[in-house]
Amino acid sequence: MKIEIRDIGIPPRPTILAQIEAETAKDEPDFIFLAKLLGKDVGLSAGMIKVANSPYFSLGKKVPTIQEALLVLGLKLVMKTVAGLALQQAFKHVPNMERFWDASAMTAEVSACLAKEIGRRIGIRPEDAHTFALFRDCGIPMLMIPFPEYRAALNRANGEAVLPFTEIEDQTIGLNHADLGAQLAEDWLLPEETCQAIRYHHNVAALNGSLDLVPRARQLIAIAQLAEYLIQEKSGQSQTSEWGKLGADCLASLDLTPEALPELGTLCASSVGS
Repeated sequence: MKIEIRDIGIPPRPTILAQIEAETAKDEPDFIFLAKLLGKDVGLSAGMIKVANSPYFSLGKKVPTIQEALLVLGLKLVMKTVAGLALQQAFKHVPNMERFWDASAMTAEVSACLAKEIGRRIGIRPEDAHTFALFRDCGIPMLMIPFPEYRAALNRANGEAVLPFTEIEDQTIGLNHADLGAQLAEDWLLPEETCQAIRYHHNVAALNGSLDLVPRARQLIAIAQLAEYLIQEKSGQSQTSEWGKLGADCLASLDLTPEALPELGTLCASSVGS
């Protein structure tokens, strides 16, 4: 029997996102209320402070409290940051995913770095690149428990040099993480360009312009894919075949040449790590 996306347990939108959205929609949002709301969750408040102290969002001064983190990040970025932090909490029941979350966080940091360097001319803000990269592969943990064979499918897809990544998933389990992740993003009310970018981030047609996407979706895909490539080149770990299939179109989407990559890699080296 074919399993449909609706048969997979997609985590509902966290209540705290609705609460933050309602408060930030007011003419005069109450920052004290928001700080207390976020402070009830140690994981969320610690994550907010960490993001506020990152080099891409900080003001050069150490932020020690959730109240100051709210002021540094601003209301729009608070929503996106909490959504990304809540995502990992939604899948805490999925075992052996530590490396996955670490990789997602690193890709998000490098994506934000790239957007800070080149985003202005292509219309991508660091916070949007960061959010997309966090959610890009969120369909993967949803498929781990219902499909024991899924890890093997991931290994095959990572090594596939010709076929699209998602085609290997579709052949193996009849579903793919991109469609599933896009459904979660839509359910969580993420922006349309983020949802589209998640759905098509392994699709070369989305990058070369033959697939009609909303503005900025193509560039979000390209920035995150470039971030992943720079990380793999720097670390030598978790190599995939995606850059060989998508790299040229990613560079074209970002109006970059291969010669620009070493400098970008150096600029973002603190995020890539040693």
